[in-house]
Amino acid sequence: MNQKIIDYKNVYYPPGGILIWIIILLELVTFGIALIVMVYESKAEPDQFHESRLSLNVTCGMINTVFLLTSGFFMALSVKEVNMKGKHGLKKYLPVTILFGSFFLLLKSWEYYEKIEAGLSMGHNTFFNYYWMLTLFHVIHVIVGLVILISVYLGLRKESTTIEDIEASAAFWHMCDLIWLLLFPVLYLLF
Repeated sequence: MNQKIIDYKNVYYPPGGILIWIIILLELVTFGIALIVMVYESKAEPDQFHESRLSLNVTCGMINTVFLLTSGFFMALSVKEVNMKGKHGLKKYLPVTILFGSFFLLLKSWEYYEKIEAGLSMGHNTFFNYYWMLTLFHVIHVIVGLVILISVYLGLRKESTTIEDIEASAAFWHMCDLIWLLLFPVLYLLF
């Protein structure tokens, strides 16, 4: 197997390439600004934000946090295996990464169903406008991340997956974890 030697000490080559890190930075800034604006707007309606937050299922949020962190752990193991044993080591942990990411989506879907059934949809109040906007935007990122991970996994069979592909997919997936770690406490615990 021909693997490129990557100079990790070169500041111009972060793992996965500079483009994925520009995307990650932009995404984190976008979510960060939205969270700051949400917290600012909550000062105008603190009772509404507190009452609305109490209607969220904190247990679902915690379980989803565990799902994403577990998925991120197996993604890190996948990258470690690739660095130690080559691409064949990826086959061991990447499916588990995908599985826990899918568990996140299933539980989030159930939580969305509960909210819709209770009449807590977009437009219900300011808090739920932010809840839906932020969590749906995050869910879209998780779906995109899973599509990327599945394509990396399928690329292993065709020998078309590169180390850069694996690193970029890992960086994107860890961004999804990080965004959730910002969203969960602000939405489910703060108000």
